[in-house]
Amino acid sequence: MNEELIYHFVGIKGSGMSALALILHDKGFKVQGSDIEKYFFTQKNIEEAHIPIMTFNKENIKKGQIIIAGNAFPDTHEEIVAAKELGLEVIRYHKFLSALINNYTSIAITGSHGKTSTTGLLAHVMGNIEDTSYLIGDGTGHGVPDADFFVLEACEYRRHFLAYNPDYAIITNIDFDHPDYFTSIEDVFDAFQTMAHQVKKAIVACGDDEQLQQLQANVPVLYYGFEDNNDFQAKNLMRSTTGSEFDVYMRDEFFGRFEIPTFGKHNVLNALSVIAICQYENIDIEKVKENLMTFKGVKRRFTEKKMEDMTIIDDYAHHPSEIRATVDAARQKYPDKEIIAVFQPHTFTRTVALLSEFAEALNLADSVYLCDIFGSAREEQGSVKIDDLAAKIKGGAPVLSEDNVSPLLDHHDAVVIFMGAGDVQKFEKAYETILSQTSLSNQ
Repeated sequence: MNEELIYHFVGIKGSGMSALALILHDKGFKVQGSDIEKYFFTQKNIEEAHIPIMTFNKENIKKGQIIIAGNAFPDTHEEIVAAKELGLEVIRYHKFLSALINNYTSIAITGSHGKTSTTGLLAHVMGNIEDTSYLIGDGTGHGVPDADFFVLEACEYRRHFLAYNPDYAIITNIDFDHPDYFTSIEDVFDAFQTMAHQVKKAIVACGDDEQLQQLQANVPVLYYGFEDNNDFQAKNLMRSTTGSEFDVYMRDEFFGRFEIPTFGKHNVLNALSVIAICQYENIDIEKVKENLMTFKGVKRRFTEKKMEDMTIIDDYAHHPSEIRATVDAARQKYPDKEIIAVFQPHTFTRTVALLSEFAEALNLADSVYLCDIFGSAREEQGSVKIDDLAAKIKGGAPVLSEDNVSPLLDHHDAVVIFMGAGDVQKFEKAYETILSQTSLSNQ
């Protein structure tokens, strides 16, 4: 890599793209990028690093640049066309990242759910013990010049993760999602099975997952979970309002007692996978224990704030399994409070494919409110409507609009969770505004 060159990112606000831009910047390269004008939460870190962000324009493309193109943008995009006319090298995001990780001991974290939280946890733990570069799906990236390890989130959507040949893979679960691309759970499994054959040293997989038990690989598969027969098993779990404590048994022998400040059984599983990979790489387990205790979480995963007498949680949950995990975590931390779910379905294809499962997961909350389905640019509006989901919620589920979230004011001293992968934050902002105004008028 020539340090005189400028790396220009087409679509720099994408979560993976922004993280990769930060990594190259940290490693001393000149970086810039372009995107649409709309604000995305990923751009905060880019701006803080003083990486220039421009609006899409073919005039941004000049000689002396290497173009890294986001997967959302076709070859007909004006900047990509301009780059090819100038004879510049254009590399797709995944191909660039694939070449980059070959210089390190690489650990790819994948799975239908829990990728971002597990990647963030592993990056935090390993990064505080060994020199580690990392790329997390919440737009966070960090490049250490002489790092030994590279931790990256690897997404299964459109089989993108098949671009990588990592040394290790952590696989959290296999579930049916992205129905706009995958045809069935068998199709999803096939993608993960293909990926497993590309791993070079070992796979760490959740043994409590029925699909992962069927995985075939050419390298050792270490299983973790709560159930017997896992290589790394969590026992004697104690869940409290400050976090979770558990014993870890390695192949039926006591390995140690661990504590995490996060909530929900899924976070215990995430911690187990990190313990397993660190043990496999002979990383000091006492240091692992210490750093598990200081993990603050990743963006848009159970992100909390307090306003008036309400606890407001922002979470990316957009699949029934993720909704279940988030409600479970809220119940653990706030066992005596009403749990209110405000959910915005993400994509028509996912909503219609998992309609009954969404209703079952949401019914675990005490009260449910819905927001209109957030359609994707890659799909047409289907026949499913938000009212179809509302009809399956016990006791009904009012549909909120951005300019009328006042039904939420009926709840006091409670926990309200805004969930979704679209723009559910605008409903959260509207609620925070009306909540503060109501408080002022009552003074």
